[in-house]
Amino acid sequence: MLSDSEFMRYSRHLLLEEVGEEGQLKLKNASVLIVGLGGLGSPASQYLAAAGVGTLWLADFDQIEVSNLQRQTLYDVDSLKMAKAEVAREKLQKLNPEVELVAVNQKMDEHSLAGFVAEADLVLDCTDNMTVRQALNATCYAQGKPLLVGAAIRFEGQLLALDPSRDHGCYRCLYGPEMEERLTCSNAGVIGPVVGTIGLLQALEAIKFLTGTGTVPWGELKLFDAKAHRWHGLKVPKDPACPVCGPKGS
Repeated sequence: MLSDSEFMRYSRHLLLEEVGEEGQLKLKNASVLIVGLGGLGSPASQYLAAAGVGTLWLADFDQIEVSNLQRQTLYDVDSLKMAKAEVAREKLQKLNPEVELVAVNQKMDEHSLAGFVAEADLVLDCTDNMTVRQALNATCYAQGKPLLVGAAIRFEGQLLALDPSRDHGCYRCLYGPEMEERLTCSNAGVIGPVVGTIGLLQALEAIKFLTGTGTVPWGELKLFDAKAHRWHGLKVPKDPACPVCGPKGS
């Protein structure tokens, strides 16, 4: 049950018929793995911690650079050269001491991911690395864990919600391993609020999923054009030959 301090902290959630005490307890008992604590992971982790998600696994091996401060809202000049995972844990603990925060200051790959994904009810891909994205996708499908993928570059954002139990394609169906990352924030740039928008939507869909509120757009790639302020969506079909979600993978 919720404590008196939790009733006060989450009072605006409790007023919502769709959430209420039952939904808040679901958040309290949930565990979410966030891989990547940059421009996407910063706002996503802040809102999930503020919402009262019981356990947040915060995974990032990188250190904070001055160029990060344009869009990575968890950090400031006093955080420079420090480990993102550790600083994120410290900042989020101050935001909400009611939640458990686990800093994972190491690289994620297909071998190390399995144990962390197993601990989570939901995974957020907030990375900017194609190899890690493919490994996350494969691990989540192998363990049947839902995955929220975010991406942003220049004035463009993407959001993709994947549920291994549903009949839609996975990240591997959409982007094969032969596709290389030619453009990154480091060489192509990104406008800060676009990254924040996608990270916030990852947090929103996570809260909806964990509380059973509304409809999560499973299997639909959402594309955001910030310059025109337009959204487009397309369904991701399942590739029958996909080694991750196809017959061979399952």
